[in-house]
Amino acid sequence: MSDSPVQYRRVLLKLSGEALMGDLDYGIEPMVIQRIAAEIAAARDHAVEIAIVIGGGNIFRGAGLARAGMDRVTGDYMGMLATVMNALAIQDALESKGVFARVMSALQIHEVCEDYIRRRAVRHLEKGRVVILAAGTGNPFFTTDTAASLRAIEIGADILLKATKVDGVYDADPVVKPDARRYSTVSFDKVLADKLMVMDATAIVMCRDNDLPLRVFDLTRTNSLVKAMAGDDVGTLVTT
Repeated sequence: MSDSPVQYRRVLLKLSGEALMGDLDYGIEPMVIQRIAAEIAAARDHAVEIAIVIGGGNIFRGAGLARAGMDRVTGDYMGMLATVMNALAIQDALESKGVFARVMSALQIHEVCEDYIRRRAVRHLEKGRVVILAAGTGNPFFTTDTAASLRAIEIGADILLKATKVDGVYDADPVVKPDARRYSTVSFDKVLADKLMVMDATAIVMCRDNDLPLRVFDLTRTNSLVKAMAGDDVGTLVTT
């Protein structure tokens, strides 16, 4: 990390459900979620307010269930419930490291978490709690990428950080094309025009139209989250 202070006051971290699987084919790998929690705890030590949107692809993905013949709306609601399970797991891992965390769901599940209310979420952040936002937008046909963009804008985040297993945005799939070029910075319009598959198009347009910068980085690298919050050149910065 650079010697400069952390650049952002409030960030939203987008985690995919697949990031929790590790080497498993399904579910949550305990060692992986503990490592992710340690990264978030280290970032929290820099007095940055952190909100998290988590996916559910390690358990259920609505679009995938729909392709297998299930009603799309039913599949999407199952996917939303999967994100709640992941959010509770992250909350537990964070609290085991002494980090206060709250799960807020777009679906009402009062026995296990709070309802998402924007002002309450902001208040939690101001009190130093990590806020884990589950159940996407609460509506079918919207991805958790779109939910991340929406929530980041709603809570006034300074940047949306998308954690992946790839160290940024490339002009082609680096697995298929080893000589693919990684962008240090790229515009939202180019991401859309070239279909670079950073996030879904709705999420990208929301970020672009609301001047919300997006950084795509590899969370598996040590201290990558803190470096991203410091504005270091990790991954790819997507801007207008």
